[in-house]
Amino acid sequence: MAGSNRFVHIVDDVTDLGDDPVLVVALHGFLDAGNGSVLAVDHLESTGGVGPVVATFDVDVFHDYRARRPAISFVEDHYESYDAPRLVVRVQRDATGRAFLLLSGPEPDNRWEAFAGAVREVVEVLGVSLVVSLGSVPMAVPHTRPLAVTQHANRRELLLRANQWRGELRIPSSAHALLEVRLGESGHPMVGWVVHVPHYVQGSDYPEAARALLSGVEDSTGLTFDLDALKVAAERRTAEIAEHLAENPDVAELVAGMEQQYDAFQRGIDESLLATDQPIPTGDELGAEFEKFLAGLDGPGAGSDETPDAPEGTD
Repeated sequence: MAGSNRFVHIVDDVTDLGDDPVLVVALHGFLDAGNGSVLAVDHLESTGGVGPVVATFDVDVFHDYRARRPAISFVEDHYESYDAPRLVVRVQRDATGRAFLLLSGPEPDNRWEAFAGAVREVVEVLGVSLVVSLGSVPMAVPHTRPLAVTQHANRRELLLRANQWRGELRIPSSAHALLEVRLGESGHPMVGWVVHVPHYVQGSDYPEAARALLSGVEDSTGLTFDLDALKVAAERRTAEIAEHLAENPDVAELVAGMEQQYDAFQRGIDESLLATDQPIPTGDELGAEFEKFLAGLDGPGAGSDETPDAPEGTD
């Protein structure tokens, strides 16, 4: 076994990674509104195949089984098909055949410091040149406007765009955030991309989030992905939402209020994001209206033969 960290097992003879491989970190759970990371991983594996595992984390140490209970089938008189959680690193390939590493699975519930140390072991043993994390958060933005994207990094030269946020925000932490801090302290570069998903669709598959995240990975790494299937899925989801709004004018009015709010902010009219002639719809208002609609979109039989629905990736 390569390396010495007891929380991760790395394959001894990893070959054909090329020079200075990139590690993409796509964990589902806290930072996965719209199942952005889950859909991104599903897309990478469906277009490039499921690559070989080169590192396995001790998931029993990191996972809270009572908080996020894995599924298992009960068949007549016995249990079978246990869906065990896995935190693994695979070798994947982009559209040009270039190898990269993909760390996927549930965000650790426990022992974040140990997890950060284990990822550092992977980085050092496999010669990773750059770590890129994916995340998506719910935001009071309308689905009819371009997704906002926030970039962050532990080295300023890795930043490719200026964020709209200014000053300091105190927010709940995540394993991704701590990993960026700890890797920076040990001299390893890490950059992250976070998309802002409309809060009223955060519990449903939102393919545009995955497309935006993988576009960010392309920008940071030079990797190339075929994102056509995600584009088609995103357009289909937008059409489904538009159809629902056409049949429910009260909901459409709430979304229109968010559009005015968003446009006012973009023009710099009001820093509070408040539109002057339209009340802001709350998350509860939109959430209540969309709950049954979204359940129908992602329920049994709602998927298409063109792009299968990704598994759920929320807590």
